[in-house]
Formats: sequence, structure tokens, C-alpha cells
Amino acid sequence: MRALAAALLLAASAAQAEFAMVPPVDCTLGDTCFIQNYFDTDPGPGRRDFACGHLSYDGHDGTDFALPTLAAMQAGVDVLAPADGKVLGTRDGMPDIAFNAPGAPPLNGRDCGNGVAIDHGGGWVTQLCHMAKGSIQVTTGAQVTAGQPIGRIGLSGHTEFPHVHLSVRKNGQKIDPFHPSGTDSCDPAPGPSLWAKPLAYLPAAITGIGMAASPPDFDAALAGLATPDTLATNGPALLVWAVLMGPSVGDRLIMRLTGPQGSVVEETVLLDKDQARSFRYSGRRTPPNGWPPGPYTAEVTLIRDNKVLDTGTISTSLR
Repeated sequence: MRALAAALLLAASAAQAEFAMVPPVDCTLGDTCFIQNYFDTDPGPGRRDFACGHLSYDGHDGTDFALPTLAAMQAGVDVLAPADGKVLGTRDGMPDIAFNAPGAPPLNGRDCGNGVAIDHGGGWVTQLCHMAKGSIQVTTGAQVTAGQPIGRIGLSGHTEFPHVHLSVRKNGQKIDPFHPSGTDSCDPAPGPSLWAKPLAYLPAAITGIGMAASPPDFDAALAGLATPDTLATNGPALLVWAVLMGPSVGDRLIMRLTGPQGSVVEETVLLDKDQARSFRYSGRRTPPNGWPPGPYTAEVTLIRDNKVLDTGTISTSLR
């Protein structure tokens, strides 16, 4: 068994030496974009990412680089060629609409949506899916270089959120770019990967935070709900909200809101399930005489196993 493991690790090192990729998105991972789903390493009907987390789903054969909101997609984020190569094929013209939304057209086997397939030589092929309608910038047979824009992140094909799905194959075999050896491991840094520069594993994150005078809708938050520069001192309530990526059973979410006279809200929420995305808010009804005017700040902290995974803050004024 040790000899087999050593051979697999050597093979992974060789693979990294012959083929390495750059991130296929022009955004900052962990800030303006994040990885929603990793390659499913569970051979059975369950799901498991390479670090033994729950950021995958059964049979997922790639890596999903996601945007936090529809507004970010509409602003435009480039999809980049992950490595030098030759374009094998493209598809464009499919609408940007969640596959299960009212009015969504039938896919008829076009689950990838608008996409690009690239041959990198040596048996290596990548495919990038779910790009925005009308955004494909390359044609079949064209040569591309690593980091070259080839389209934009969209919502086409079999998807429910704006992202680009990257799949990697070597001689037709599906490969996890974070853990190409395929050996069992729960290490978030398991060894050689296919990334030219290592990409950190992000088990969970706060992908949106805001303040409001009444409970907002989750769909509105995912669409890109913004906090106004000012809120009324006599609104119905005052609250802080947050969108989470990858929360797990037992995580703690600390939600704080402070104003000119100190603490307005401080609540610790114990999360009770593993989720791809989650939405929480906490607040107080407005007192009879209204809130004191002035600056207010909300802070949200996500904690797992007594370790801070992410924190976010936002401020506004009440007048």
C-alpha cells in the first residue's frame, strides 16, 4: 500500500510538472468570488470534497467558481483560459436563466450551457461551462494562452447561480485539480495540485452582509441587495443580515450592530445543518422615539471549532 501511495504521489508530481493552470476567473477568490463546489471525491452515493468537507454534490466532476450575486454577474467578470491550448469547440446563444426558473427553455442535453473546450496537449483537456450569453470571445481552432479572456461568467445551462464550471480530463479521465493523485486525504493542502500557484481551500465564507429597516428577502440578497447610504431613524426596525457560503452543523454566527449609544444587537446563532448557501438576520424593532441619529456599524463573524473562518463589516447612517 505504501508503494502504491508513493507511486500515485510521484504521478501527481509529474502531472503538475507537465500541466499547470491559472484560476479561470478574473476575480479575487475569497473576496469577490469563491469556490461553491469542489470535485466529488466520494466514490459512493454521498458527497465529499478533497478536504472531506461538504462543498460538493454527488457526482460533481469539476470545480465551480461562483459570484456572490447576480449584480456581480451583470457587471461582468471574465472567464480566463486556464492554460495554453487550442480551442476544441464552443457554444453560445443560450439564455442566462436558472434551469428551474419559470420560463426556462429545455436544455436538451446542453447542460454545460455556453462554454468552451480547450485541448492543452499531452492528453489534457479542460471545459468551461455556464458562461454568459453572447460573451464567448474565441472560435474553434483558435490558439489561446493562459489567462486570456475567453468569455464571461453567466447563468446558462444546468445551473442555479452565476458561476463557471471547470472540468479537467487527462486522456478522458476526470481529474480533481486540487488533488490529482486521487488518494484518500482530508488535508486541505494535500500535496501537489494542478495549480501553478496553490489556491487555498475555503471551507465557508460570508459572501454578503447588509443593514436594513425590515427583513430582506433571500432572493433579493442573492440578487445584490445594497445597504442604503442612509436609513430613517423611524423605520419599522433595524437589523443586520448575512449570506453564508458553506455553513456546517455546529458553526456559530455572531451578529453585532452598534450605534451612537452602543450595542443595538448582539446575537450568536448556532447553525444546525450543512448548506451550500444560507441566509440569516438579526435585529430589533424601532423604539417609540426612534433610533438616535448617527453612524451605525454591523459586524458578522463565522466561527467553526472555535476558529474564525470569516468576518465582515458594513456601516451606514441613520437620519
